[in-house]
Amino acid sequence: MPTRQTVLSYLEDYARRGSSIVFAQPRGLRTIRCSYKRLLSEARRFARELEARNIRQGERVLLCGDNSLEWVTTFWGCCLRGAVVVPLDKGSSPEFLVSVARQTEPKVMLADRDVPAAEHLRIPVLRLEGLSQQIARHDSTPYAVEGIDEETVVEIIYTSGTTSAPKGVVLTHRNLLANLLPLESEIEKYIKWEWFFHPIRFLNLVPLSHVFGQFMGLFVPQLLGGEVHFQKSFNPSKIVRTIKRNRISVIVVVPRVFDALREWVERDYAARGQAEHLHKRLSAMEGKNFLRQWWTFRRLHRRFGWKFWAFVSGGAKLDEQTESFWRRLGFAVLQGYGMTETAALISVNHPFKMSHGSIGKLMPSYEVKLDEGGEIIVRGASVSPGYWTAEGGVESPADGWLHTGDIGQMDASGNLFFKGRQKDVIVTASGLNIYPEDLEAALNAQPEVRGSCVIAVESRRGSEPLAVIIPRDRSASVEAAIERANAQLAEHQKIRRWFIWTEPDFPRTATHKVLKREIAAKINLEEEREKEKANRGTLSSDPSKSTSVAAIALASEIARISGGAPTQLSSSDRLEDLQIDSLGRVELLSALEDRYQIALDEEAVSASTTIGDVEKLVRGEIREQCIARYPYPKWTRWQVIRLLRIVLFYTIILPITRGMSRMRVEGRLHLKNLAEPVLFVANHVTAGDHALILGGLPAHLRHRLVIAMEGELLRNWIDPPAKTSLFKRLRWLAQYVLVNVFFHVFPLPKESGFRESFAYAGECIDRGESLLVFPEGVRAPRGQMQMGTFKSGVGILVKELNVPVVPVKLDGLYELKRRRQYFAARGMVRVIFGEQVTFELDTKPSEIAHELQKRVAQLG
Repeated sequence: MPTRQTVLSYLEDYARRGSSIVFAQPRGLRTIRCSYKRLLSEARRFARELEARNIRQGERVLLCGDNSLEWVTTFWGCCLRGAVVVPLDKGSSPEFLVSVARQTEPKVMLADRDVPAAEHLRIPVLRLEGLSQQIARHDSTPYAVEGIDEETVVEIIYTSGTTSAPKGVVLTHRNLLANLLPLESEIEKYIKWEWFFHPIRFLNLVPLSHVFGQFMGLFVPQLLGGEVHFQKSFNPSKIVRTIKRNRISVIVVVPRVFDALREWVERDYAARGQAEHLHKRLSAMEGKNFLRQWWTFRRLHRRFGWKFWAFVSGGAKLDEQTESFWRRLGFAVLQGYGMTETAALISVNHPFKMSHGSIGKLMPSYEVKLDEGGEIIVRGASVSPGYWTAEGGVESPADGWLHTGDIGQMDASGNLFFKGRQKDVIVTASGLNIYPEDLEAALNAQPEVRGSCVIAVESRRGSEPLAVIIPRDRSASVEAAIERANAQLAEHQKIRRWFIWTEPDFPRTATHKVLKREIAAKINLEEEREKEKANRGTLSSDPSKSTSVAAIALASEIARISGGAPTQLSSSDRLEDLQIDSLGRVELLSALEDRYQIALDEEAVSASTTIGDVEKLVRGEIREQCIARYPYPKWTRWQVIRLLRIVLFYTIILPITRGMSRMRVEGRLHLKNLAEPVLFVANHVTAGDHALILGGLPAHLRHRLVIAMEGELLRNWIDPPAKTSLFKRLRWLAQYVLVNVFFHVFPLPKESGFRESFAYAGECIDRGESLLVFPEGVRAPRGQMQMGTFKSGVGILVKELNVPVVPVKLDGLYELKRRRQYFAARGMVRVIFGEQVTFELDTKPSEIAHELQKRVAQLG
């Protein structure tokens, strides 16, 4: 087993790996990457920042924000300095922040811009956003580490984020290493094969404020020299797109995201009328080998990308039906079991020696026993020394044994099986135990059930289970599902009471565990309201008004987008009546997807879509239709096509353009020292505007320019309506091919499909390619003598790309077009390039669009 005294020894590996990428994350539409060497330098600078602030070893630093490169910099910088990290969920309430601050007395807080910290805490606050610039003045040479050993406290992780009495778990270098060293030793047995798959990329969707997120984000991937990608969104379609685009090998998730991805696959098959076919093939794959499964579902594997092969689950017990679903599809599923108090792991599945349904074999650093009630009790080097007290001390367990509060079973091979939380076990009047997980597994296996949880309720017969069910749609027969589930359960387990949950998902913690207390409270409140209504003999006066939590969330999002105050919505209200334009619909769908972890198709929502339809879409009662997608071909980037494009430009496009326009180019000096990539925005007059701009650009910008074109037109060319004649189909296909060969274009739709288009624009910028966009959206009609209004979409694009913008004006074309004149006099047509402009991140998209329109208009 490797010998390490502290986790700081892993930073020596960072130095050795140099320029290899260690972390990547999206920023707006772009992806920011950080090397091992750069991260080490940033951590050293942050350690010196703490030193400059006179923060000493053992003093606390609050860290509250999304997973990010800056979060990791802060963590390692604190470790180098010996300061204690206190990571908190970004969604922690101000009251909880104040309570933790009183306990830990931090010297400084690192937080995202939108964390309400500064107004609640009387301590200095550094923003994670832009941290590199704030600490750039410090030296990045090796930092002298003194007085840090295995008993030094690394962090205090708070496990109670919803109460006013937070409980902080103290973790030392010794605790973390006790779990890491056995894994490192096991990895060394297989590391020689890693180069076949190098680099192994991990997509970590678990918060770094939790020990499991740290384990799979900061430590384990680096043992393989791997890359870790972060992403805020839990939208399944975005996750799958990220996996494929970034060639992810392993995704680290909590069980709820597993379920969301499973629903995405099932909805995708259902949209193509193949739901029954999917389930038949899944049933046939039970017990088949991996290669047979992979080949059977190769088309799905292609959707995820050929390099992707494994899921790692933690934070809660994975539903056995969901685990079986992904295994039968040909993916590896690894899950472990642990607690914050055990520095992440107690048991873990071996990737090549898995026991299905179990939570793995025990880590070698533990003594484990089960008491008479089946509770898992552990002792070992990984177990925390105790809980942080308000007096600044550590409260240790009396006997050295940690009582987990979890019920488990052990088989003869040493595999551990999770049965449930001790506090959730329902004890019937006859003294029999009911484990909610058993009932939930039976319910979740039914096709009518989208999700379920089981809570205890009191009745005349004592405690009994209440099944809270989210049906797949309102037409689903819940009674039939419960009858089939009961057939799989023992007599004392049978479900006799149930409640239909009307929202798309249950309330959850930051790691997506179901908050059963909140569910029970809401059910009690609903029952009290029903009793009150029954006593008064009254009903709602307006049944068309939506009162669900989903409708309240929808009203809040619509108010934010439209700029108005939240109002009660009617199910018959149309989005266009609520001042929601095409880009507003994009923002609305994205917000709903992130809130409920579902994938919504833009094509399913139009201006005439009603609030009732949106609610049904969120609940899965309306299936998205299979429609033709906008084309984003890869062949346009092939080297042979690039070379052909250059030849065609100089032999055909440039001579014709200059011969017809006899154009004059102004503002070339503004392009001389231009840092690439950039976004060019121009007025739009004729079909040849892009050729004029290309002719005016220097060669190094000209040959790496991607041009936005009307998305609906491109899609119609490659996938015309059903009744289109063969001749017209062939002509349009030829137009599509020629446009892509002569000019590197991408679709920018008018009505829907913006998200994919904007994402493609971000990929172009990441490749070092510049973009040309015409913000008016349409060419000026004949007779129009001035620019039209710039659409707000260009403001969103500029804001999310965060690159310099160069305004371009095409002058003289309006008059030429009015006269129907195809050949211009010398100097009549001018291409004018303005000075580059950048915008602050908090500038509104509408303000950006207005400013760019003004700058283009003022040119010349």
